[in-house]
Amino acid sequence: MTDAVVQALHVPWQEATIERNERQTARVKGFFLRPQNWCSFRAGQHLDVRLTAPDGYQAQRSYSVASAPGLEGLYELAVERLEDGEVSPFFHDVAEVGDAIEIRGPFGGHFAWGSEDGGPLLLIGGGSGVAPLMSILRHRAAVGDTVPVVLLYAARTWDDVIFREELIARDATEAEFTLLLSLSRDTARRPQDAARRIDAPLLEVTLARLGATPRLTFVCGSNPFVEAVTGQLLDLGRSPETIRTERFGG
Repeated sequence: MTDAVVQALHVPWQEATIERNERQTARVKGFFLRPQNWCSFRAGQHLDVRLTAPDGYQAQRSYSVASAPGLEGLYELAVERLEDGEVSPFFHDVAEVGDAIEIRGPFGGHFAWGSEDGGPLLLIGGGSGVAPLMSILRHRAAVGDTVPVVLLYAARTWDDVIFREELIARDATEAEFTLLLSLSRDTARRPQDAARRIDAPLLEVTLARLGATPRLTFVCGSNPFVEAVTGQLLDLGRSPETIRTERFGG
């Protein structure tokens, strides 16, 4: 049993009310939860969510917090609908504003960032794996940090890019932040974006855009995505000690 699991077992569950929700893409909704007892957290951490059926059956999943630590009182989760999931269909098909669910946390120490950790930063996300990276970006902006950051974000299509308008606005206005999109099933809408999966040449271009060796690299997405990207980063000479990963799914 890992230290993280032992830690979680000693944290009590509490109720959180769904205060509002926002449609992000056809398959992703953002849910803003107001817990009875709000706890501060570090950008990149996650919550455990538990649902209990009338017959007592329970389903539990972990979701990264997308909001910045400074958004006191609320946690924002980006929930992707999975057809064979036990928790995500409830959020998309059943949950309504005002409903209460059980949460505990936030948890996570390795996949987290604060200004004291410095930069430059390379952020690489696949699909809903962008959620904890959004927390890092939002926190960086909220505290006025200007460490160089490049976000390489992989999605199937332009319409599948979660937080798209916010990310593009940040790219246009925030100092030392660059957004690069990798669309595997669509054409690139912007000159700097790519119409293919993330590969070694694209990672080389991304590192060049950063303009310096990243102090830390954060990679979040499905298991296959994280395995492929981290392997390519290591082949490009990035040090394993500087790469932090968060993964989900089979």
